[in-house]
Amino acid sequence: MAPLSGYRVVDLSTWIAGAYCTKLLADGGAEVTKVESGDRDPLRRWSASGAAIADGADGALFNFLNAGKRNLAVDGSHLASVHELLAAADAVVWSRDAALAEVLNPVTIREAHPHLTVTAISPFGLAGPWRDKPATEFTLQAWSGAIVGLGRGTPDRAPTYVGGQVGEWVAGVFAAIGTLASARRDGGELVDVSMLEALAMSLTYFPVTFNDQLGRPMRKKRFTPTPGVAAAKDALVGLGCGTGQQWFDFCAMVGHPEWTEDPKLFLERTALQPTIDAWVAARTSDEVLDLASAFRIPNAPIANGENSPTLDHFVERKTFVTNPIDGVLNPGSPFRLSPHPAGDPTPSAKGPLPFSGLRVLDMTAFWAGPFASHVLAMLGAEVIHVESPSRPDGVRLVGGVPQTEDEYWERGPIFAALNTNKKSLTVDLSEPRGRELIRKVVATCDVVIENFTPRVLDQLGLTYESLREVRPDLVMVRMPGFGLDGPWRDKAAFAFVIEDASGLTWLTGHEDLLPIEPYCLGDPNAGLHAVVGLMLALAHRERTGEGSLVEAAMVDAALNIAAEQVVEHSAYGALLTRSGNRGPLAAPQGLYRAAAHDRYDDDWVAIAVATDDQWAALCDAVGKPDWAADPNLATAQGRATAHDEIDAALQEWCRARPVDAIVDQLWQIGVPIGPVIQPHRQPDLEQLAFRNFFEEMEHPVAPRSRYSTLPMQFTHGPEKRHRTPAPRLGEHNAELLSEIGLSSAEIDALEADGVIGCALRSSGGVR
Repeated sequence: MAPLSGYRVVDLSTWIAGAYCTKLLADGGAEVTKVESGDRDPLRRWSASGAAIADGADGALFNFLNAGKRNLAVDGSHLASVHELLAAADAVVWSRDAALAEVLNPVTIREAHPHLTVTAISPFGLAGPWRDKPATEFTLQAWSGAIVGLGRGTPDRAPTYVGGQVGEWVAGVFAAIGTLASARRDGGELVDVSMLEALAMSLTYFPVTFNDQLGRPMRKKRFTPTPGVAAAKDALVGLGCGTGQQWFDFCAMVGHPEWTEDPKLFLERTALQPTIDAWVAARTSDEVLDLASAFRIPNAPIANGENSPTLDHFVERKTFVTNPIDGVLNPGSPFRLSPHPAGDPTPSAKGPLPFSGLRVLDMTAFWAGPFASHVLAMLGAEVIHVESPSRPDGVRLVGGVPQTEDEYWERGPIFAALNTNKKSLTVDLSEPRGRELIRKVVATCDVVIENFTPRVLDQLGLTYESLREVRPDLVMVRMPGFGLDGPWRDKAAFAFVIEDASGLTWLTGHEDLLPIEPYCLGDPNAGLHAVVGLMLALAHRERTGEGSLVEAAMVDAALNIAAEQVVEHSAYGALLTRSGNRGPLAAPQGLYRAAAHDRYDDDWVAIAVATDDQWAALCDAVGKPDWAADPNLATAQGRATAHDEIDAALQEWCRARPVDAIVDQLWQIGVPIGPVIQPHRQPDLEQLAFRNFFEEMEHPVAPRSRYSTLPMQFTHGPEKRHRTPAPRLGEHNAELLSEIGLSSAEIDALEADGVIGCALRSSGGVR
């Protein structure tokens, strides 16, 4: 029986976020009914490439997102059938632009059906000063700091947004998590999801905590990752160095070991790009990727809608499946569940938070895995983060805190941001005694989550089958980069490589240049999908008593949010590609330089005209000049055709005005707009302040700082997400080991022998 069998959901949303949320629920076994009215969901007639949709047929993306759902078409003035559905449902998913959004809004739904979980997805949230402001994903990326946050691009060109409507997809995953979390509590409630906050969580790297703790922003200058995307003889490839050791190995691979003699080159390598490009250009893509794998350097082909289904790894793993509705290739599930018999059903523990009573052993490091357990901890789980005194979580060392500082390993701002509410257990897994300790702790846990490369746990004897011997109903979430099998099984996985291999890189950047990696999304997106997979496995365990292995490959999660590329090519033969800051949903859409100013540290504004009414308002705002009077520009197609001319005129108008003046003038008349802010300025946004998106907290070593929370608010709270700061290394060793029966003397002996510890013994390797 499917994990969500019997769980009934009504989908009152439109566009991608709500549809993807309910797709994840439907794929988990929920009975989802999509309700439409009037002209029905515009996604039915949508093709990103502009391909014609045959009369009576639906677009291929619509079919991908809605396969397995039921449908109800209603007259907006006769809603009895909808209320009948809602009365029998468990949850409803709502979005602001849906046809029935006004007559069936979250307030009226909750008043009529208080038992329901009502998940509402909107650009800024349902309350606050910006609740009714116009927005597109493009302008939300500007507001969030995502466009310049990690420094994508070169200083001589405009920065670019992350292509592919990724904010819609990520907001959909958060909405699914919020819906399932609410289902774990008694009684209905409102789950209020903000797309702006979802983007801040997934397209920037905890910039506020970083700036608060270190007194400087993460990065203010734009750069091109080096190594990064390069052109081999026959195809594009992606290479990267996420650690110092990988940089040393890369230098040896390309025949320049002398580069390692200058430590400054590890942080600033842009000048080396021509030499690296020449080395790659002299070889085929297979030669480059095979060499990189031999040197254990993160690497992947640059995937797109055309080549993804042909790549050997995806072919062997049967990653793409045929949609029975239209025969179009779709990405398969972002996670794979393998239930295993255990015992009697396990009722979920009801408590003040959705995961109260759930104990999680967190054997993860860096970003993707800790992000998954971070979400669980904020939702109430007891999370035990496992490290070693000699091989700590590598993210402790991100930020460049000098090793001359006292307890420098406790001063990493990204570790502090990712690990609030957790406990710390240090165990040397290379020691037999350490592995035995882990097995004893696992016996007390409901969940184990890990993101080692697959070979590591096999070598340590800590496989799922082995751990089930001590905890038969265990749910184990494994987060390999590329899966537990297949030719790429043992490739090193960092966010940028996952973006390369999934198509996310392909759609990002200027059309006349090589694509550029988003350098962020691959990790948090993987963590979010892992949480959804875990929640389905827990629902299955609570129904049957069976534990499960959840394989949540990072690349599978990324392929799902890049699904439109493969879908468009399979259905229409269209290869979607990057277009700088333009996009298929708005024209004009772009970044325009304004007069210099101080407030946001950058002088770009993002403008996106998504409707004819917005175009008319923009023309009024700029004084109805002759160039705007062309009647051909009254339609989206006409504006897209004349995009260059409109850009030039808008640029001239913007350059004479400060950013704030442009934003104030256009936003109040209904034109989607946003300043391109530095991400550490996120707390300056009054909407985020109103929603208490940041919480301030003390830290035992680092300065008092602000921490981002979750992009959703629940009727039943809690008021605060962060209960405790990130733990010090080994802070909870004595507490946790005494729970499994060790005496104080035994714990002291383990520390004396180096099996456990509370201080970093060396700056040695990281996972």
